[in-house]
Amino acid sequence: MAESDPVAQAAPAKKSKIPLFAGLGAMLLLGAGGFYAVFSGLILGSPSEPPVNPESVVVADLPDIAFVPMEPLVIQLGTGVAARHLLFRAQLEVAKPYEAQVILLLPRVMDVLNGYLRAVEVAEIEDRSALIRLRAQMLRRVQIVTGEGRVRDLLVTEFVVN
Repeated sequence: MAESDPVAQAAPAKKSKIPLFAGLGAMLLLGAGGFYAVFSGLILGSPSEPPVNPESVVVADLPDIAFVPMEPLVIQLGTGVAARHLLFRAQLEVAKPYEAQVILLLPRVMDVLNGYLRAVEVAEIEDRSALIRLRAQMLRRVQIVTGEGRVRDLLVTEFVVN
């Protein structure tokens, strides 16, 4: 009684591979389109610009400034056996007409910076972002000592803790 049905024994029908190839084709097209968009500068950048003739570039004059070097400061951080030292060296960016006045006030500037750096905690100096805060604080103190408008910036050239 158990006769086998030829339809039941037949293998199941294979699924079509058309959707697979259509998906692969769509991925290739989208990938190529994305590459072209990035490469040509449509996305994430500007298109390549033609080379610029150096003679046609207008260069603005530099501002009328001077740099006044300061003597290096060596400051003891902490006390006792664990004492460490800070070596600080900087230059002041000043307006050229005030250069002589700022040079005249350098001993007072050095005194203010020496006092400030001695008051700063060792943990604060060791912080990676401390130099930005310290520089802003020192610049403000220098501007107070020299008068507004004379010192434009404080350029830290050496800041070594050992």
